[in-house]
Formats: sequence, C-alpha cells, structure tokens
Amino acid sequence: MKFMIAAGKTITLVAWIMMGYNLIMPFEGDLSLVLNILLLITLLMHALQTLVLHHLCKTRLSLTRRDYLNVFVFGVFSLLSYRREVQAKNRY
Repeated sequence: MKFMIAAGKTITLVAWIMMGYNLIMPFEGDLSLVLNILLLITLLMHALQTLVLHHLCKTRLSLTRRDYLNVFVFGVFSLLSYRREVQAKNRY
C-alpha cells in the first residue's frame, strides 16, 4: 500500500508540473485547453479534499499547515496516509 501511495503522489506531482508548465508556456492545440480544464477540476477537487481532512480529522490529529498543503497538492493519496494514522490511533 505504501508503494501505491508513493507512486500516486509521484504521478500527481508530474501532473501538477505539466499543468503549471502549460500556464507559463501553453502547449499547441487542444491540449492546452484540456490541461487548463484539468487544472481547474484538480484545484476544486483538492480544495474539497482539504476541507474533508479539516472537518473529519481536526479533532483526531493535530494538523499543521504542512498537512493541509500536502493534501491540497497530493489529494486522495495524502488522505489515505492520514486515514491510516487515524485508524492506528483508534486501535489503541
């Protein structure tokens, strides 16, 4: 499971880099439009996931700004890591 989370984070980071690069130096044709739409969707979904983390885990974990940034950048792959932490705390 740890490998899958790490691989997912790597792929997500590559996607962020491509979408950011497209903002600075747009790709040719429809690819630029598609990446801009994906960027908007990614921003909205990751913001929603950050809110989910805040509302579900604020009482169970001591969250820092770095934790929120981690979820905003890596999305569900970071949420899976925090889920494991919460489950580990609930066992004891």
